[in-house]
Amino acid sequence: MKKALTPMKKSAGTSKKAKAGDSPSELIDATIKELSDWRGETLARVRKLIKEADPDVVEEVKWRKPSNAMRGVPVWEHDGTICTGETYKGVVKMTFAKGASLKDPSGLFNSSLEGNIRRAIDFHEGDKIDEKALKALIRAAVALNRSKAALPRTKRR
Repeated sequence: MKKALTPMKKSAGTSKKAKAGDSPSELIDATIKELSDWRGETLARVRKLIKEADPDVVEEVKWRKPSNAMRGVPVWEHDGTICTGETYKGVVKMTFAKGASLKDPSGLFNSSLEGNIRRAIDFHEGDKIDEKALKALIRAAVALNRSKAALPRTKRR
């Protein structure tokens, strides 16, 4: 016979944790706050640069599962996915969905270089972010998405 699960009571003084009904922006805020170290600072900085590069960007959170403490993965979209922001113990990984199709004259891509579609930038503790180059890469990703979105559905394949 299975025991019925009872919900845990929240204490009045608990900090804000990610909840199922939170907006994607609130979930990303909670992730940054929970990290509370250089990874949270880096993710917050990358997020700010994405929004500066594309004020029309849409934030989403995908792939919420127990292995990532149900925080999920921040995803930034504009006419398709631009990039994701994953955090690991020693790296903040910014993966561009169509990175292999983007020109990277500043050489920002330093990870996932072997694939035919994605490219990533791994940020380690203490790394300086080339803001101008990163914003240019974000704008190029948006332009690529917009050019693909403008094509009729039958020609996208």
